Amino acid sequence: MKILLTGATGYIAQRLLPVLLEGGHEVLCCVRDRNRFDMSRYPDKPVRVLEMNYQDPESLKLIPADIDAAYFLIHSMSSAGDFAKKEKEIAENFRDALNQTNVKQVIYLTGIANAKELSRHLRSRQEVEKILASGTYQLTALRAAIIVGSGSSSFEIIRDLVEKLPVMVAPHWLKTRSQPIAIRNVLDYLIGVLGNEDTYGKDYDIGGPEPLTYKQMLLQFAEVRKLKRFIFTVPVMTPRLSSYWLYFITSTSYQLARNLVDSMKTEVICRPNNLAEKLNIKLIGYKEAIRLAFDKIEQNQVLSSWKDAFSSRILDSGLSRFVEVPKDGVFTDKRKLKIENEDLALRNIWAIGGKTGWYYADWLWAIRGFMDKLFGGVGLRRGRTNNETLSPGNVVDFWRVLLADKKQKRLLLYAEMKLPGEAWLEFCLDKDHVLHQTATFRPLGVWGRLYWYAVWPFHGFIFRNMIRNIANYNAALTKKGRISF
Repeated sequence: MKILLTGATGYIAQRLLPVLLEGGHEVLCCVRDRNRFDMSRYPDKPVRVLEMNYQDPESLKLIPADIDAAYFLIHSMSSAGDFAKKEKEIAENFRDALNQTNVKQVIYLTGIANAKELSRHLRSRQEVEKILASGTYQLTALRAAIIVGSGSSSFEIIRDLVEKLPVMVAPHWLKTRSQPIAIRNVLDYLIGVLGNEDTYGKDYDIGGPEPLTYKQMLLQFAEVRKLKRFIFTVPVMTPRLSSYWLYFITSTSYQLARNLVDSMKTEVICRPNNLAEKLNIKLIGYKEAIRLAFDKIEQNQVLSSWKDAFSSRILDSGLSRFVEVPKDGVFTDKRKLKIENEDLALRNIWAIGGKTGWYYADWLWAIRGFMDKLFGGVGLRRGRTNNETLSPGNVVDFWRVLLADKKQKRLLLYAEMKLPGEAWLEFCLDKDHVLHQTATFRPLGVWGRLYWYAVWPFHGFIFRNMIRNIANYNAALTKKGRISF
């Protein structure tokens, strides 16, 4: 089959794509920025990339007429502004574009919406489903609650809470019930309904074997991780306070935390159906889903993470706009060092951030991350999806990867922290075996210049020691005992 896959750089689609290819399908991957799509993962595979803006009907004309099915895996809950209005517009444009094709089925992964009072997020999902269902094709809607898997937003937020807080004084919404489902089962459903005419024009709630409260999910997560945790719920936390509680403790943004809190007040339990039986799907329990997720993490096999789509500013604008580092009107900190072992230095560069750290004064980087959180930024907790590989669009703490080219021996990062200006950090090895490390800052007005001069004294010893430790394996990694090559 010829399949259109939207949100191809998103969490679900990156997991779904290899499964579709294994099934012998030809896949057209729709992305906002083709620079973020790593074609090297799929050599000699029937994959095509279509760059389009779902809010621009003209760009959707790139969709070929001869597609057989399409997956709609787009949402805007983490976006600033009126995400419901944006989602409605995207759904209408997508429906109208597909009405001009020969597509037979659209598969939509959405949220369970059975409660009388729905959150803004679930109301928006419901509206999108109605719009998609009005097309000339057949819609199959799969409605899920919390998705549990390595790199999923729910999994990572629960992990942050459990691993960082021995005692939690939590909002009363922890008593709300949900029906978590393992990411493997989500993929089973997405593949199982493809081309299945019995599912045309129908919607199904998909979930794991049992409903759990959020408190039970936290405590069972702790049990799997062999951690003793105590949770006390209080009725006094307002939605705003609850959002700040999530924002400062976990790696989420305030915008997403606010929408999550709004959704967590709504019970999301599946209506009974026999779809799992029809598709011969064996449902995975919550604890087992957690164990499977950590197996992937420990083997460094996490394919995708919600954090890679965490900040919309640079992703909406396109990576290519930021790849050319400005030369004029900027402040720079340039360092260079002759390298004895080029391969080792390159591996060290590709391991930067996350568990490895920043090779010098990690405690200062942590303080900078905390300050960023105080001012509404992303902070330092996002880490990185994979400890060894990097691709354009990936997150590295509070940086975004713009370019990661091992052949050119060049890594370019763009700062997503709150700054009175823009910042880049670049590492490059030249043909003479010299490592170049360049920090570039383009200030915005007087405050930008004052900021640069305020942090300049720290740059002197941080960047100087940073490049030395990148070049020196013993100082950078074995002393920390974190990574071995």
